[in-house]
Formats: sequence, C-alpha cells, structure tokens
Amino acid sequence: MRVTIGRMALLIAVMVWGMAQSVLAQTDGPRIALIVGNGGYSSVTPLDNPVPDAELMARTLEARGFEVTVLLDANQVTMNRAIAQFGRDLRKGGKEATGLFYYAGHAVQSFGSNFLLPTDASLGNAADLSLVGVPAQAVLRQMFSAKNKTNIVILDACRNNPFDAIPELNDNGLAEMKSPTGTFLAYSTAPGAVALDGTGDNSPFTKALANQIPVAGVPIEQLFKNVRVEVIAQTDGQQTPWDSSSLTGDFFFTAGVALSEEEQAEEQLWASVKNSTDPVPVVLFMRGYPNSKYIDEARDLLDRIVDAERTPAEEPVDTTAEQQRLIGLAQSSGEAADYEAYLSAFPEGIYAEFAAFELKILAEKAERETAEPSTDDSVVVASRAAAVPMGPELTFQMPFTGGDPAIIGKSIEELVTLSPLFAPIEGLPEELWKEQSCSNCHQWTKDALCTQGTTYVKADNDNAVSKKHPYGGGFKLNLRAWASGGCK
Repeated sequence: MRVTIGRMALLIAVMVWGMAQSVLAQTDGPRIALIVGNGGYSSVTPLDNPVPDAELMARTLEARGFEVTVLLDANQVTMNRAIAQFGRDLRKGGKEATGLFYYAGHAVQSFGSNFLLPTDASLGNAADLSLVGVPAQAVLRQMFSAKNKTNIVILDACRNNPFDAIPELNDNGLAEMKSPTGTFLAYSTAPGAVALDGTGDNSPFTKALANQIPVAGVPIEQLFKNVRVEVIAQTDGQQTPWDSSSLTGDFFFTAGVALSEEEQAEEQLWASVKNSTDPVPVVLFMRGYPNSKYIDEARDLLDRIVDAERTPAEEPVDTTAEQQRLIGLAQSSGEAADYEAYLSAFPEGIYAEFAAFELKILAEKAERETAEPSTDDSVVVASRAAAVPMGPELTFQMPFTGGDPAIIGKSIEELVTLSPLFAPIEGLPEELWKEQSCSNCHQWTKDALCTQGTTYVKADNDNAVSKKHPYGGGFKLNLRAWASGGCK
C-alpha cells in the first residue's frame, strides 16, 4: 500500500493520540478531594506550615482536574461533617471516581490507631482521645462505603507528639494503617518516625509532592518514590516518606506518555537537586546528564549558588558567551586539556569550580588505571567484628572497633579520604561515585564533622542516624559517639 508523507504524519499523530488516550482512560471519572490544614491550635503547639501546605495542595490538585474542598484550622465538628460529605460525594461520583484525602497538622497514635487533631482538641487523659480527635480510619470507612476504584490518602502529619505530658501517648509519629483494596496510603515519614516542618512556607514533603504531581506520564507509585528521593535529599536523610498500596489499576495525576527508566532516573535526580543550595549535587547532575533537557536550568542554578556564596568584596564573575562555549566544549569532549583551557582563560570564571572538580576526577581515574591492586587485610578482620558503635572514648585518629564491617579498622581521619560504600544521592550512576574520593564532594574537615556529629547528639534518637549514608549508618553512629566525647 502506498502511503504519502502527509498520511504517514497523520498516522503517527493518531498513534501518539491513542497512547495518550490509553493513559487518560486509566484515570477517567470524577476526581474528588478533601484537603485539611490545621495549624492554629488553641490548646497545643501551633504549627506554621499546615495552612500554606493545604493551600498549595489545593492549587496543585485543582490544576489536575480535582474538585477540591479545603478546610483550614477546622474544629472537630467541622472535620466530621466534611468527612461525611466527602463520603457522600464519592458515592455520588460512582465506581470510576477517584477520592483523595490530604491532611496536614497534628496527629497522634494510640493503641495502633491514628487520630487527626482538630484545632479545638484539648486532652488531659489518654482515654479521652477518641472523644476529642478524629480517627483517620473514619476517612477509610467513607472510601470503603463508596466502593469506588481508586482512593488516595496523604498524611503530612507526623510531627512530634503535642501531648508529651501524657505518659500513655509516648509513641512518635503515626501507625501504619490497613486500608481497603484500591487505596494508596502516603505518609510524610516512616511509621513511628517524626517529620520535619521545614524552614520555608511549606513542609519538605508537601513541597516535593507539589513539584512531582505536574510531571506527565508518571504512575503514582513512581511519583511517590521520586518524592521520597527529593525529601531525603532536602532533609539530609533525616526524613524518609513512606507509602503502601493496594491499587488494582494504574493512576496518573498528570496524563501523558510514560517515561522510560532512564528518563525516570533523570527526572528523579533532577527533582532531588533542583532546589539545592549546595553546588556539589548540581555539578554531579551536569556531569551525569550533560545532554539533559534541564542542563540550562542546572547551569543557571549553579550560577545562582556560586553568586550567593561569593563575598561582597569579590568582583562579579564574567559570564560571557565565551565561557559557555568553552565549558560546553570541555563537557562534550571530556578531555582534561579542554577543562585546562577553560581555567587558563577564566581562572576565576563561573565554572572554575566545576572545571577543577572534573580535572580532579580525570586525574584520579588515570592514577587508578596505573596503580597496582592492593589488599586491605583490616577489612577481612573487621568483617568478623560485631557491628556495634564505639563510645565517647573514640578520637579522630582512633580506628573503629565497631560499626559496619567495611569501616572497622579505619579512623574518621582516614575514611574522609576514601571512597563511599553507597551512592551519596539515590539514582546517581555508579561511575560518578564508585571508587571516587569522598573529599571530591565534601569539605569533611574535623570541625565540619564535629558539627555534624553534634547534630546527631542533639537529636537524641536513632532516627537521625538510621538513614542511608555513603559510609552506612554505622559511620553516623560512631560520629555521634565521637561528638559526645567532645570531638577529641
């Protein structure tokens, strides 16, 4: 059969339209959302973020076609009435409706059940919790009664327990809930852990979620994985969002052609660095994805970070087209000579730090290729030792006798010059970190490490030191022990 160019273009357009429609078909039906943001508490500690968080989520979901009801600083009666109306709306929406409940504010768990706290909640005895709180299970019951295909519950509520004076309510965070089939549950942090309020207008979790929802063609499971990566990066590993799913079909907040695994990895890494104030992850992204659609944004971000770190006494750095041309040439070739040419022409240029970093990587790679392999017997001995952190007697130069097997027998002073055991940023290609020196990316001076270890001591819980680290959790535990002894 003969097909003209015009007809071929039409056929391709129809195929692309068909793929988009197949994604859209998976999310047909009304989208109904109830958003609650409680911050203005009268009897417990007020919270700054929940109201701005609820407003941000409302705008984000309305742009995705949701019919949104918003409650701000709601009391118990208002919350119960709104949840009942939410259930009626879902039942009216029919089997293909999508229901979404979002809550930001105080919440507590008792005997394995979670209670959302209205702003008028006042509690003197744990036995009265069910009388002043709103059981999170009430939302799930309304969803179950509607028997609609897809339901989503998002709880940005795992801040510290506001009733810490009541001994029976000493559990941190929220308990993991059981939900009916067809439900996706998302928590701002892991069950039993405490989430951070953040330093801006929005919590790290809600801010990351609002960033990810507009990305087209990403299924909900992958979207919340991307949120998790972004929050871990923004909180320096102090908060890990959690989710569980009993969905039986695909759901997309934003329809579109699904991304490939490589595209998803790129999106995930960019999401974790695009709000960074540290030049290192931005440089790593530029090196890993030199042809990314975000490369210009990454360069602009690097420019802003460098400008912010520059002291007022310094002269403005030239950012001419010639600098862009030379650094682009160096990135394309990957040759040390091209990076040296840039530094020779612009020793104080805006990309000088980037070029110097690349030259160091290339030099170390060349050195490794000519070096003879060696065997570190201490690693063999350490692997037999118990993975128990040391105490405050630990010094900067003292070899570890406890912790992860791979770090036993090495001191803090030695480890900061060696290679990481795990990727410093989830999703980072191995060639960018494996067998590279940690000092390439971190200014791990004794004073800086003491400050980091002191932060773990002040946290006074294992959550801060339990998250993944380039040297594993054992390094953080030992760092905390060293700081507790005065960073000797």
